[in-house]
Amino acid sequence: MKKSLCFASVVYALVVSVIANSYMLLLDEPRWMYVFVPLLVGICLFAGMLALRKASLRWKACGHGAVLLAAFGLSVCFSIAYHVVLAALLLLDRVWPFIWSALVCIGVQALAFWIGILCVYLTSVQLGVKQRVIGIVCGMIPIANVVALAAILRIVFAEVCFETEKEQLDHARQAQRVCETRYPILLVHGVFFRDTAYFNYWGRIPAALERNGATIYYGNHASAASVADSAAQLTTRIKEIVAQNGCEKVNIIAHSKGGLDCRYALDRLGVAPYVASLTTVNTPHRGCLFADYLLDKVSVAMKNKLANVYNSTLKKFGEENPDFLAAVGDLTAEVCERFDRETPAPAGVFCQSIGSLLSRASDGQFPLNFSHHLVRWFDGANDGLVSEKSFAWGEKHTLLTTAKPRGISHGDVIDLNRQNIEGFDVREFYVTLVNDLKNRGL
Repeated sequence: MKKSLCFASVVYALVVSVIANSYMLLLDEPRWMYVFVPLLVGICLFAGMLALRKASLRWKACGHGAVLLAAFGLSVCFSIAYHVVLAALLLLDRVWPFIWSALVCIGVQALAFWIGILCVYLTSVQLGVKQRVIGIVCGMIPIANVVALAAILRIVFAEVCFETEKEQLDHARQAQRVCETRYPILLVHGVFFRDTAYFNYWGRIPAALERNGATIYYGNHASAASVADSAAQLTTRIKEIVAQNGCEKVNIIAHSKGGLDCRYALDRLGVAPYVASLTTVNTPHRGCLFADYLLDKVSVAMKNKLANVYNSTLKKFGEENPDFLAAVGDLTAEVCERFDRETPAPAGVFCQSIGSLLSRASDGQFPLNFSHHLVRWFDGANDGLVSEKSFAWGEKHTLLTTAKPRGISHGDVIDLNRQNIEGFDVREFYVTLVNDLKNRGL
């Protein structure tokens, strides 16, 4: 697919170059206008679309923008060379034809560039804020703008090819419904987040699972509360789902503190008969020594101030009783290790755990890029928050990382940042995970 996009870029670059530098021809043969104008409009509207006939509209538009930008970059090189030669031939005795030729060329190139950049900026997910800002700042700086454009094209071409191939894969296996489990999936978030209609904590994962036949529900519990209080909310939620849909049980996939909340609900609140499986993802089953250190070193006044700011802010967003300190306190090594000893995996429920390792702190989004060093000092290899030795629980353990020195962070493993990571397809990982639950009869 990347070859077809590159080929389309070269072809359209040649066409744009001819149109952009056609002023001298139009002086002698104005009728060529009836060919060049419709051709330019067609390229500006449909160039990339034709190279991605089987993609969804979003990725057609993104690929269209990338093709236009690539065609723009290549045609600029040709146009500069052409006008250098034209200047040598005309500038001494025919200044105005040269000026008009240059203006027409700039106008055509600008049209292709701005349509391309708008398409890319409005549709790309992988082109982050950093790249967008660099593109804007460097746009008028010679050489720097070439480097910025090349970086944008590299990211967007890779994204369009990857996303289009994923769409084709999902379409090819649509009839198999590989994620259609016997019991629905309940996604349980971690601490300091909520399930909202405006920002999905699980990124693009739920949509990928649903495309492959899964039925998805969310925990809808508080963002910050003690394990016991969160477990009580989840117990109510699980019984509500079972009662309303007659599904008997649910398969839980819980991230971070959500795993502890679910373990508490299964062991102490009698919800185990309603749960077919529990998969914990980067859950600190033996806590975080880093949390112990912070709670011990930070003054009581500072802790209370942070808690009041967080709790008051969340109340303004509609949360009834957020409790910052209770949530953090239940993540310490002392509390979690005691809880882990006293809370065995429930009989009759398939239990497994997933963990990940972040190799380079710089590849973790803030604050994980900061906390990774501190957690490593206290707990060793980690995902930015949870250490390798803390995540393992249940009868099956899966440790995720990448072959190249990047790794997978605490946020990457739930697609929090919607980032495509080389060597780890987070959406396909969850499709495989849920397909395994289906094959187990769950």
